[in-house]
Amino acid sequence: MDTILVLDYGSQYTQLIARRIRELKVYSIILPYNADIRTIKGLHPKGIILSGGPASVYTKDSPGLNDAVLSLQVPVLGICYGLQILMKKLGGVVKHATSREYGKTQLYFDNHKDLFYTLPASLNVWMSHGDCVKKLPKGFVHYAHTQHTEYAAVANPALKIYGVQFHPEVAHTDKGTQMLSNFIFKICDCFAQWHLADFCKEKVAEIQKTVPEGNNVICGLSGGVDSSVAAVIVHKALGKRLKCIFVNNGLLRKDEAKGVQSVFKNNFSMDLRYVDASDLFLKKLRGVDDPEKKRKIIGHLFIDVFDREAHKIKKVSHLVQGTLYPDVIESVSFFGGPTARIKSHHNVGGLPARMKLKLIEPLRELFKDEVRQLGSLLQIPDAVIQRHPFPGPGLGVRIVGPIDTEKLRIVREADAILETIIRKHSLYRSMWQAFAVLLPLRSVGVMGDQRTYEYTIAIRCVGSVDGMTADWVDVPKPVLEEISNTIINHVRGVNRVVYDISSKPPATIEWE
Repeated sequence: MDTILVLDYGSQYTQLIARRIRELKVYSIILPYNADIRTIKGLHPKGIILSGGPASVYTKDSPGLNDAVLSLQVPVLGICYGLQILMKKLGGVVKHATSREYGKTQLYFDNHKDLFYTLPASLNVWMSHGDCVKKLPKGFVHYAHTQHTEYAAVANPALKIYGVQFHPEVAHTDKGTQMLSNFIFKICDCFAQWHLADFCKEKVAEIQKTVPEGNNVICGLSGGVDSSVAAVIVHKALGKRLKCIFVNNGLLRKDEAKGVQSVFKNNFSMDLRYVDASDLFLKKLRGVDDPEKKRKIIGHLFIDVFDREAHKIKKVSHLVQGTLYPDVIESVSFFGGPTARIKSHHNVGGLPARMKLKLIEPLRELFKDEVRQLGSLLQIPDAVIQRHPFPGPGLGVRIVGPIDTEKLRIVREADAILETIIRKHSLYRSMWQAFAVLLPLRSVGVMGDQRTYEYTIAIRCVGSVDGMTADWVDVPKPVLEEISNTIINHVRGVNRVVYDISSKPPATIEWE
């Protein structure tokens, strides 16, 4: 199977590069820019893409480029910082731009060969750079320019080395996917051979080989997309040797505990053990208002409860986790130093040493949309695989401030009403995520000629491809009105509903 390697220089868009390639049915993998050359050679890449990044090539300790990468003699495409490090490495000159470019910019083509084959004379691209190339290395020619950047795209066709100052991987760049397609198929000579059905067969065989005969495997099944698909793959490989544990932390959506047990016991005949730890979680969370503390308490307590239940099962050697590729990338610093952690994950590592279990992470190489596709191939009900993402800490981070049973009742009922209405209007599948948030403030209202002083519910509906960026959904006014009226009329304790119209960035999707 052909592979395109993406070397990460710290760009927020690195995952998008890998995703776009996989969408073209070619396997892609991300490694840090300083990955060992033996690891790189072992992948036998047909092409290498150097991502963008926040550094300047002339900053002290800025990420470099290993000479051995270019000595592999495979096509290379540098994007933004990737272009700049290529130019500096090969003898060109990079300097601070007199006019920096951020956002949509008009690009004009000077050459329609190779990377830009079949593209129009000009189009909009997404720029994000403060440095630019001032002089090309020997053998390079310019392929495109903008009003302020002479060398917006360059190439040395003889060496099959290409560079672009803009970001073809983002949706804001017109024909960006076509550019990547030209690189992958026209320049790297790849074949579209990346199919999830083959991936599933390989994973099943790998799991069967990994787990010794007679040993059991445990899985923390939440009923979410990731843990569900992971569990079904492992069940397909090991059958009853998979022991699933479903911990009810009291922070689940309405009727979720019953639904999960019904689906996996009835549809797949899994060995599923149910643990109701609601009271324990709520006791530990009493009075805690800091969102990061709430996440840590919920994550650590889940592991403790899960660990106690797991010790009741004999001959366990492995633990299944629904870790996805974005989880791995977001939770690890490729530069070996501190990173700005946007959110905490308690499904990546975090295992207590006393468990002494090896990990099985069958989805570790997949993005969310690929997991959903795989779930369909495995005949998991749509009600599970098309469910909107739900945070590990559950409703605990959809209550801003301290948690109690009354607030949980309010946000759970409001959330259920929201889901029912957007499903009724066929909007659910078009959204990435839709949920209710209980705000830590009360306001004055009037109900039945009586003054009220009750809580406010915020409604959050966003559209996204991968959760990396998101924008609010313009829900039709009559639907918003129906959501607001139904929540206020049916959820005791609420007299006001507001709609969140912030995008990510600068906001996050979740409120906490």
